[in-house]
Amino acid sequence: MSKNVLHAIALAGLALSLAGCQSAREEAMPPNTLVALQAKAAPNLQAGAADPAWAQARPLSVALTDGANFGGKGDTQATLKAVYAGDSVYFLIQYADPTHSLRRGPYQKQADGSWKKLKDPADKGGDDNIYYEDKWAMIWPIGNSIPGFDKQGCAALCHLDQGKPYGNKYTSKEGELADMWHMKGSRTAPFGYVDDQYVDHTRYDAKASPNAGRKSDPGTATGEYNAVPLVDGKPQFMSREAKAGNAGGSYFIKRGEEVAFDDSKFKPGDEVASYIINPLQGDRADIRVAVSWKNGMYTSVVARKLVTGSKYDVQFADLGARYGFGFSAFDNAQVRHATSEDPLYLVFRK
Repeated sequence: MSKNVLHAIALAGLALSLAGCQSAREEAMPPNTLVALQAKAAPNLQAGAADPAWAQARPLSVALTDGANFGGKGDTQATLKAVYAGDSVYFLIQYADPTHSLRRGPYQKQADGSWKKLKDPADKGGDDNIYYEDKWAMIWPIGNSIPGFDKQGCAALCHLDQGKPYGNKYTSKEGELADMWHMKGSRTAPFGYVDDQYVDHTRYDAKASPNAGRKSDPGTATGEYNAVPLVDGKPQFMSREAKAGNAGGSYFIKRGEEVAFDDSKFKPGDEVASYIINPLQGDRADIRVAVSWKNGMYTSVVARKLVTGSKYDVQFADLGARYGFGFSAFDNAQVRHATSEDPLYLVFRK
């Protein structure tokens, strides 16, 4: 046998040996796979991307397309990371968004002293793309029960041309459920929550089921927010930080921080919040989040228990399994989200 052949065999053996020593943190993964690595300690949600747990986590880049806004393009690029520690899984979600949008349907004082709620003039019902908030959403089939998900991703749950822009979400038949994580920048994030929702087979009906199959997990009877009514043409409440020139301290009022409205504080053109937000409770409050925006980049750090025990939640009980999901981002848009065309998958590795 020639020296060249022996040398080639030796190199091949070395390559196999090195491959055998390759750790789970370096193993090749199929496309669109997010790897949750075991962290030494749970990340601090308030530290954002700076927490040491994210330094070794594998990034997954996801192109999000066909939305509204995002600098007029309707598209953005997201980077997802995941780790797990103890009984919980954590996600770092970052994507480009040139504007930090919190101005959701404010009341504005008019020249004649009256107050008017601002609304997108092109909105014909549930499609405001001017006076809204930034959001993102994830959808997880529960028990891999969604036919077509492996080919279409979350589009398998979206049904167009049913009386609503961008369609309605529902599963194909009774018993099929999907877990929906809905981060609402002005309604749930200020209290540190992602709205824990689910999707079932309910069809759209303008009166009986206007949200079709999209529903909230049990636990918060009052909802995540309540409208501030106009009384004698003026908002009934305002934020206690309210002052002329800003949105009454913010474009939302936290429950417990509302005070009686004082119209003398405001001049024409000033805006105040039109709703009071409530902390989520029970099953609906399973997902915590810390959200920040800086220099055109949104950062969310998300925490949820691996196993919640709720029938409305995906359960990450088997760390050897693969879990499908979809991801979408909304830039100041009620429904026109930018989303991945392909299904995404989460796996766990030590």
